Amino acid sequence: MQRKLFDTDGIRGVANQYPIDPETMVKIGKAAAHVFKNSKKRHIILIGKDTRISGYVIESALTSGICSLGVDVLLVGPMPTPAIAHLTKSFAADAGIVISASHNPAEDNGIKFFSSDGFKLSDNKELEIEKYVFSKKVNTEQIKGELIGKAFRINDARGRYIEFAKNSIKNNSLSGLKVIVDCANGATYHIAAKIFKELGAEVTVLNNKPNGLNINLNCGALHPEVVREAVLKEKADIGISLDGDGDRVIMADEKGNIIDGDSIMAICGLHLLKKNKLKDNTIVATGYSNLALDELMKKNGGKVIRAQNGDRYVIDEMRKNSYVLGGEQSGHIIFMNQTTTGDGIIAALQVLNIMKKTGKPLSELAKCLKKYPQVLVNINVKKKILFEEMEEVNEEIKKAEKELKGRLLIRYSGTQNIARIMVEGKDKNKINKLANKIAEKIKKEIGV
Repeated sequence: MQRKLFDTDGIRGVANQYPIDPETMVKIGKAAAHVFKNSKKRHIILIGKDTRISGYVIESALTSGICSLGVDVLLVGPMPTPAIAHLTKSFAADAGIVISASHNPAEDNGIKFFSSDGFKLSDNKELEIEKYVFSKKVNTEQIKGELIGKAFRINDARGRYIEFAKNSIKNNSLSGLKVIVDCANGATYHIAAKIFKELGAEVTVLNNKPNGLNINLNCGALHPEVVREAVLKEKADIGISLDGDGDRVIMADEKGNIIDGDSIMAICGLHLLKKNKLKDNTIVATGYSNLALDELMKKNGGKVIRAQNGDRYVIDEMRKNSYVLGGEQSGHIIFMNQTTTGDGIIAALQVLNIMKKTGKPLSELAKCLKKYPQVLVNINVKKKILFEEMEEVNEEIKKAEKELKGRLLIRYSGTQNIARIMVEGKDKNKINKLANKIAEKIKKEIGV
């Protein structure tokens, strides 16, 4: 069945335009309530959001649709995506909904669902919701009087998540560490600094004054240079850049070097290996992760399994064999023993804990991963056409594959109209040249 609404990470688009308009959100709320009602008990769906101004409209519309089916709603306000995953379980809700467009600009918004166990929905469940959105089979006429759902504002949600996050490192002290944290004017603005401070770190917080329009604006995980400059200026031990919904993290070490998701997985993977706590000595990564990660793990008696791009597919692969560590180069890091989804704060805490336990600075820990040169080119496109169906593009790709001694990965973003070209190899000049040649052909065919 072809998807009409859901993509690789929920439903996303420009706020107040289809499908992120209030009329469609009411329908989605009704459809979701219908799908998650599976017994005569009173059902609950929990809703959280990031700091976008459009979150108010979407929250109200979803709540209206859900309550009209006789399902109650718990509203927790601005909270990180991983907090919603945790709180869905904590409140024994039937499902959780996050209103967020993650790292996208403020004019975008979206929604993603969590099931009662805190994991993102399966493809089949998403398709089931879609079916009821478009089928007009969701009837609310029988929901009258006391059967109509109620909405409740939850005031202690922040404290619940803060304690949950701190417990991921057993409340170990971070005293003596100087930390810079960039909240991207997003969902962690009132949470992240408090967690690190309560564990004893000295914290300087950046971009924690959201106004509904400045989320991800020249800050956060997409702009780690902001935290790098602050680290060097303040002589801090680490910089932590979170994205708008707090499910991913990029870091800077004390020397100003950028530490991406591959380096975080390498540091944490080796630490778990040495402690004999890495299930089957395996990390789950995606096609974008640097080949050096595979070589590092192999050298130390471990291995890397590659999943389809997208953190939900990494998680699916981890769940199949109970793997405990996985993630993406972009900074979605999953510690399955602690949480059910990517969590930027918890990932940062794991790294800080390793720094404290080993007494080593982040720059020294990160030396373990000597990456191959890699270039990533993004092209805005008008529409998504199969690359093999564009003759000149396909020909350029084949030429590059013959010439390249390395890896080539070309795909469309699952959440935006962007074509992504990743080329990896030993010769930096060559991979840049090959990536740009392919990019020019794509721009010619379908570029904006």
